Amino acid sequence: QQSFLLIQIYPTTLGEESVARRPAVHEVIHSKKAPKPIGPYVQALKVRQPGEMLFVSGQIPIESNGRAYSGDIKRQAQIAFDNLRNVIQDAKFSMDEVVKVNIYLTDMGNFDTVNDVYQKTFVGQSLPARAVVQVAALPKDVGVEADAICVKQAASADELLDDEGI
Repeated sequence: QQSFLLIQIYPTTLGEESVARRPAVHEVIHSKKAPKPIGPYVQALKVRQPGEMLFVSGQIPIESNGRAYSGDIKRQAQIAFDNLRNVIQDAKFSMDEVVKVNIYLTDMGNFDTVNDVYQKTFVGQSLPARAVVQVAALPKDVGVEADAICVKQAASADELLDDEGI
């Protein structure tokens, strides 16, 4: 028995043809509870193969009215982490499935304040790995941005077995 790889040809913007990509192994996530991307990126990607993963793009303190909040850094962090949580939950992941968080600050002097908000966002025994870095500037002149990577929890053996252990 022979196997064949079907390759579709798609026109490029220049009218030339190029080799098509394989079917996507990811799904774009659009949360209505978090602000729309302000650039050429998506809020998050959920990887379907080999196992579900979620890559959440950087979330900044954009309020529900679509305006960036650049006031008090504690409030900025609360809004940014709320946006991060909303995208994660809308993708059907839990905060316990977050495995990595990156936080970007324009002033490392705000670390303690942002860390206090972070500790209220990520609680329990399954804290994610984390990096906090200072950057020269962030979009919309805000002081904090956070992104995340999540991995879907697999069912335990106990959850897969019925009452009779079968």
